Amino acid sequence: MDIGQGDAIFIEAPNGNQVLIDGGPDNKVLRSLSKILPFYDRTIDFVIATHPDCDHIGGLPAVFKRYKVLNLGSTKVSSDALCSKEYKKAIQKEDAQQILLKRGMNISLGSEVNLEVLFPDRVFSGNGIDPNVASVVLLLNYGKSDFLLTADAPKKIEKYILLLENGDIDVDVLKLGHHGSKTSTSNALLGFVSPNYAVISVGEDNSYNHPHKEVLRKLDDFGIDVLQTKNLGNITFKSNGKEIELVK
Repeated sequence: MDIGQGDAIFIEAPNGNQVLIDGGPDNKVLRSLSKILPFYDRTIDFVIATHPDCDHIGGLPAVFKRYKVLNLGSTKVSSDALCSKEYKKAIQKEDAQQILLKRGMNISLGSEVNLEVLFPDRVFSGNGIDPNVASVVLLLNYGKSDFLLTADAPKKIEKYILLLENGDIDVDVLKLGHHGSKTSTSNALLGFVSPNYAVISVGEDNSYNHPHKEVLRKLDDFGIDVLQTKNLGNITFKSNGKEIELVK
């Protein structure tokens, strides 16, 4: 979803089950959700917070206030940032079932639709951990359609996941790590997962100069189509379990 400089991904399965992965930096996420959901739909089945950086969880308190969240998945990594404190207050008021996400977990969204946790492979806790290193990395599969959602995972975690998977990951769509920062998106990842599309969730004129030119050159070298929220707004894919269509 186009929420500025941050991440927010919405998934709807054919049976209507809905997942929101991260909520961007602020309440812009509500505007994006209102374009996707009918006004009377005020329930989200599963919300996932990949890590406690403000550009990923800053908008979640507004989501909890507007929508009934049934399940909340996250890690134990915390932050001293004000947005993290507001997020913690919000989830204390929400009676969602809280689930600790760890490698090997498989969230079934319906027939043939699965969200698999690839990382973390252990329990990280406290605020002494680099949130990016402990990012929740997910693989969404529906039939023959696969999406790799890497949050802000750095190159060393990308390579570690490839090692854990024995390089056996081949996807149609890659949500690029860390908004196109050069700290993510290794040659190894692109070579093994060989996506048709790379989606970059990024804000216009952001202070980090994301996405970096080095990353864009790399994607071009691999012949991958690049889609950026700052240019296209909400980016939507539709799958029938066999083929993926980019909805324009």
